[in-house]
Parts: sequence; C-alpha cells; structure tokens
Amino acid sequence: MKRLTLTLCLASSLAASPLMAADASNADSLTADYRKQWHSDILIGYQRLATQSQDLANQVEAYCQAPSPKGLEQTKQAWLEAFLAWQQVRFVDFGPVEQDNRAWQFQFWPDPKNLVARKASYLLKDDAQITPAKISESGVAVQGFPMAEYLLYDQALNDGERALPANRTCNLLLAVTNHIADNSETLASDWNGFQNNYVGSDQYTDTTIRAAMAGLEILEERRLANPMGLRGNTKRSVYSADAWRSEASLIAAEASVRGLKQHFLPAFSRLLKDREQTKLAERIAQQFDEVLANFPELDRPMAPLLTDDSAFKSLQSLYIDVTQLTVLVNERAAVELGVVRGFNSSDGD
Repeated sequence: MKRLTLTLCLASSLAASPLMAADASNADSLTADYRKQWHSDILIGYQRLATQSQDLANQVEAYCQAPSPKGLEQTKQAWLEAFLAWQQVRFVDFGPVEQDNRAWQFQFWPDPKNLVARKASYLLKDDAQITPAKISESGVAVQGFPMAEYLLYDQALNDGERALPANRTCNLLLAVTNHIADNSETLASDWNGFQNNYVGSDQYTDTTIRAAMAGLEILEERRLANPMGLRGNTKRSVYSADAWRSEASLIAAEASVRGLKQHFLPAFSRLLKDREQTKLAERIAQQFDEVLANFPELDRPMAPLLTDDSAFKSLQSLYIDVTQLTVLVNERAAVELGVVRGFNSSDGD
C-alpha cells in the first residue's frame, strides 16, 4: 500500500511539473541522449557476441577437420566465450532480438522436457543431410547455445559411439554454430540499423529499463532461486539451472550481471542523477560491485554447492546480494522514475 501511494504521488507531481508541461521537447531531447548511450553500449555487446560466435564456428570447423583432445578443449572454451558474450546482452528483450524468436534461437531455456536432448537424438539418428535449411526448420531447441552445449558436454552422448568427433555429430555441431554466428552478425547489424527508431522514440527509455528489471528478476527467481530450492517445489536441483551440462551456470550469472553493469548501468546512472537521485544511483552502482564481489570464488560448478550445506552458504550470499540489487532497481529506482513493471517470463505460467 505504501508503494502504491508513493507511485500515485509521484505520478501526480510529474503531471503538474512545469518541466513536463512547458519543456517537454527539452525533456525528450535529454532522454534521447540516454538512449544514444544505451544504443552504443548495447551495440558493443552485440558486436562482441558476433565476434565470439564466429570464432566458435571457426574453431568447430578446425576441430572437426583435425580432431584432437586439445582441439576439443579449445572448442569448449570457444563455446563458453561466445555463450558468456550472449549472457552479457541477454537482458535486451526488445527490438531486433524479438524478430524470428532470435532470443529463443540463441538460448532455448528453460527446457523442463529435455527437448534439446530429444532433438539431438533424433537428428543424430536421422539419415537426412544436415544443412542450414535443416537447422532452420528444426526449431529453436536445435538452433542455439544449449544444443551446442549438449553436443560438447553431455555425459551420456560422450560415453557413446556418437561422441565427438563422430562425423554426424561434428556436422551437426558445425551447422548449429554457423547458425549462431549468422544470427549474431545479423543481430548486430540490425541493432545498428535500429538506432534512429530507438533513439527517436521516447517509449524506449522505459522499455530499456523494464528489460533490465526483467533480466534481474529472471536471474534472481529462475536462475538462482529455482535450483536453490527457494521457489517452486523447494528441492535443490542443478537441472533447474541453465548451462548445467557445461557447469557454467554461475559463470553465466556473473556475465549477465557484468553485462548489465557495462551495457545498461552507465546511462541509467546518468538518468537517476539528472533526476536528483544521485545517492540512489551510487547505491545501485555499489550493489552491482557487491554482487560481482562474489566472483571469482563462485566461478565453479553449481551442483556441489547445492549438495553441501556449508558450501551452499556462498550461494545464499550471492542470492541475497542479487535480491538487494533487484529491489534497488526494480522497486526504488523504478518508482522514482515512474516506470511501471511489465510482465516477464519469470512471473510464471
């Protein structure tokens, strides 16, 4: 009730503000400046994703042409670097990434029915040639990082006759990583071309803030609370986390927070300070640092932390820090800026 009252009071004060009434064009010009910075910062993230994804596709091709244990480890490292580049811009849920379900193409998750494994099994047993068209028509569970992760890391697959560098498995991995690389390059190009529309539309200020809010909620509720047993059936299970096969769940979480800090926070801090919320801006920046201070100690597999009560405390510390950051951005800052929280996939079915 207090939060609702504060929101209504804020809305009333903004409606009566001489700045909003008499200087709307100046206000629009100022918010356009924030969007210019957001556009530039996000473009850097998309371009890095394109570079890392192409490096991944190139490494897969080199490995499949001349397989070796060292080459396989290099391929896994290339997958991780490209996947983390995606995590850094994963919070952007609007604009070109919405076209053709691109976000789902990059990362089909959650996957409670293990559709990635089922699709992989079908494609590896099928006699049809694996082509770009085959990947395009096979659905989002086939087209992104989770499928590549499955082919590289799945224990059952690696113990069988279809383990890399089996010819068909290599062909599938190469087709998938080429699809990721093509999607990444197109996304970066489309975001660059989206500049005039994005910067010129005042609605994208709130849209960008809501995207960051949703990214934090998904991190807190789906990527941490669910596997920790703090939500849902209250059972700890690493299989509720993303990237569990590669044991990269927590490294990916760090990348997402770091991406928000690099690609969202700079313009957001300026916006808050210009609205005379300097202390809040500084507190949010400090909380980002506090979340990241949990790493690199937590750059390790999640599964052992879930089964050891003593080690679990480090996960609890991370969760508390992420929750505090979410409150600062999604409640305090959003209320001060008059941004209404939107629906996102972390709200439930």
